[in-house]
Amino acid sequence: MAKLLEEAMAKVASLPEADQERIGRDVLSHVEKLRHLRAELDKGINSLERGEGKELDMEEFIRRAHQRHGRA
Repeated sequence: MAKLLEEAMAKVASLPEADQERIGRDVLSHVEKLRHLRAELDKGINSLERGEGKELDMEEFIRRAHQRHGRA
């Protein structure tokens, strides 16, 4: 385990149990988000490696983003 993570865990261990539980849930949630992001990146990279990529129309991309987020 990385030295900094070991140090952090040692400090967390000195906190009250309720705080340890909250921190544990937060860390697990963060790790799960990172795993999901890595999986999505891997899917995208694999798609590009198979030649499935296509040119991106930035104006269309921005327009759709604005629509999704309620902006005109």
